[in-house]
Amino acid sequence: MTDVQSQSLTLYVTCPRGLEGLLADELAGFGAEVTGTTVAGVHVQADVAMAYRICLWSRLANRVVLCLLREQDIERPESLVEAARRVDWRAHLRTGSSLAVDFHGQSEHIRHTRFGAQSVKDGIVDSMRAAGHERPVIELKNPDTRIYAHLHRGRLLLGLDLVGGSLHQRGYRRDAGHAPLKENLAAALLMRADWPARARRGEPLLDPMCGAGTLLIEAALMAADIAPQLARHYFAFEAWAEHDPGVWQELKREAEARASVGRRRVKSKLFGRDQSPPAIAAAKANAMRAGIPALIELQGAEVAQLTRPEGIDGPGLVITNPPYGERLGELPEVVPIYTALGERLRAEFEGWQLALFTGNPDLGHRTGLRATKQYAFKNGPLDCKLLLIPVVAESGSRGASVQDSAKSDSTGEQGTQEAPGRAPRNEGAQMFANRLEKNRKRLKKWLKKSGESCYRLYDADMPEYALAVDVYGDHVHVQEYAPPRSVDPRQAQRRLFDALEVIPQVLGVRAEDVHYKQRTRQSGKAQYTKQEASGERFEVSEGPARLWVNLRDYLDTGLFLDHRPVRRMLRDMADGKRFLNLFCYTGTATVQAALGGASDSVSVDLSNTYLTWARDNFALNRLDPSRHRVIRDDCLRWLETAGSEFDLIFMDPPTFSNSKKMDDVLDVQRDHARLIELAMARLAADGTLVFSNNQRRFTLDAAMGERFAVEDISARTFDPDFARRPDLHHCFLIRHR
Repeated sequence: MTDVQSQSLTLYVTCPRGLEGLLADELAGFGAEVTGTTVAGVHVQADVAMAYRICLWSRLANRVVLCLLREQDIERPESLVEAARRVDWRAHLRTGSSLAVDFHGQSEHIRHTRFGAQSVKDGIVDSMRAAGHERPVIELKNPDTRIYAHLHRGRLLLGLDLVGGSLHQRGYRRDAGHAPLKENLAAALLMRADWPARARRGEPLLDPMCGAGTLLIEAALMAADIAPQLARHYFAFEAWAEHDPGVWQELKREAEARASVGRRRVKSKLFGRDQSPPAIAAAKANAMRAGIPALIELQGAEVAQLTRPEGIDGPGLVITNPPYGERLGELPEVVPIYTALGERLRAEFEGWQLALFTGNPDLGHRTGLRATKQYAFKNGPLDCKLLLIPVVAESGSRGASVQDSAKSDSTGEQGTQEAPGRAPRNEGAQMFANRLEKNRKRLKKWLKKSGESCYRLYDADMPEYALAVDVYGDHVHVQEYAPPRSVDPRQAQRRLFDALEVIPQVLGVRAEDVHYKQRTRQSGKAQYTKQEASGERFEVSEGPARLWVNLRDYLDTGLFLDHRPVRRMLRDMADGKRFLNLFCYTGTATVQAALGGASDSVSVDLSNTYLTWARDNFALNRLDPSRHRVIRDDCLRWLETAGSEFDLIFMDPPTFSNSKKMDDVLDVQRDHARLIELAMARLAADGTLVFSNNQRRFTLDAAMGERFAVEDISARTFDPDFARRPDLHHCFLIRHR
């Protein structure tokens, strides 16, 4: 044995947070001497052969660092340069080889990783020149050697990255699919689910939402005893001055022999299912590159169609990483997936083990199955849990308990019942379903007569289900009111999940056509802030008007449903009138006035987003832009300088706005008198100002009634779908005396 082979090396093996204990066990299983663990890393003593073995075989590690220097009290760049100088780099860097420095961390005086890397590089160059060697070549993209530098609380670790990149990159995954798991995290989940032992027993494995196939491929590599880095073309230790090619080649030959035998001896069958054809195609391509395509059977199927693979008896493992609904708008689609998964597992997979990885453990309750173990992990920035759940035939508890459910509906109506084979709803969910049906029945006659396709079906009728449910043709818009602090957040979330599952069933719409948002107190330009950027809008009708709505991207949809009667009234009043729409939003009131015969119109708002939307609505209704103009301005400022006169003015200001584009903060209760006075100055002698706002506790300034003829018509401006909320808005007709 050579000196190089026998010498003890100090290694620092990094990993994702939460995997430290598993990694320590893995390295000890290789025969390495584990000397300690830290956050996202394990310290090891090993010889050269063991260092190579870790690089080749670790399924959990990110990087394997050969430690060359540990230093304390490193705060300034000068001390960082000096520390790097003290390393005998000539013993590790070959002449003419290229290098790059990966710097992690910071101090009070070293705030940027790029500056830290430059300081380390300067120390290395000084050290090499002082030893009489030529300056190393700096190559940032594909260097022969990577220097690892980590600075935390004044403690510096300098070393060689023996891999040259992260070990989670196995090389097989070019088609990653949506939000993929990293390979080493997938391996950790499989280990926690006891897959290696299950594979040795020949148990089957199934991933019903396999995506790009990462869990399946990692499971197949384990089952076939294939080293995860066997196909890697280059390791940075090959450019190390003390690299031993003989030891490395022997380890590779051993791994290749084990893989050849392992592929033939695999007892387990692995199955992947996914409803996305592109995901299945990506999984097949990835499996081919991993060299194990024959070990995995892939088919397209939805979770609701999941069945036990033919010819499979006895227990097995179902492991999956379903969507978490981390973006709120995804929840209506995600909740039914967990419910359907639980239903299909109870029906087809009794006696199996479910390993469910999710960033929203409360969604795990939707399966109706109870976890016996759970492990915390990080998936990128998300806190996640792996739930280990034995599959039993009993339905268990779905969502909330009976005690947690809503109070009984006094109507006593049975309402919509679940489809055959579906697990029964809890009491609260059934009460919510009953109320939706009751409201549909109440509105049916009005909807048929009016022809309206956009309406409010439910508005926190039951306090436990604090939601507004609006129908837009074949789509549903759900807004959750922020629960008071007295309500347990987990109870509120479970009730929300109940509602999101019930709504598609009762209304007969697709889950993907239900759009969910949280409604909190707005301030400033919150209503103008994008929630998403889908750009998905569709056309709806309101009387003769055709209008664009977007249920995904903004807090508001582009159409205030409660103002429908006001817009209808404006249409009836507008014939031959010069119309002004202040705080025009998406211009829906202007469209109705124009279709009612307004001779011309001006629409004013401060938001470019909504003015563009208004122009699109005008174009959809073929309004002449030369007669119907839009102006971007602060309405208060515009009124102070405008010289035009109008016969009909509609003003619906926000309750509160502190937009940076405004000269001042707008508070409708405080500022409405000034707004009305300015609007009345622009109103023709026989004209009408329609003034509206949504401040629940709004009180009109008494001076307005003394100066102008004021008529409160609020009670007449609610259609049957908003009859329960007579304080939702206030509306006044104001004329000159």
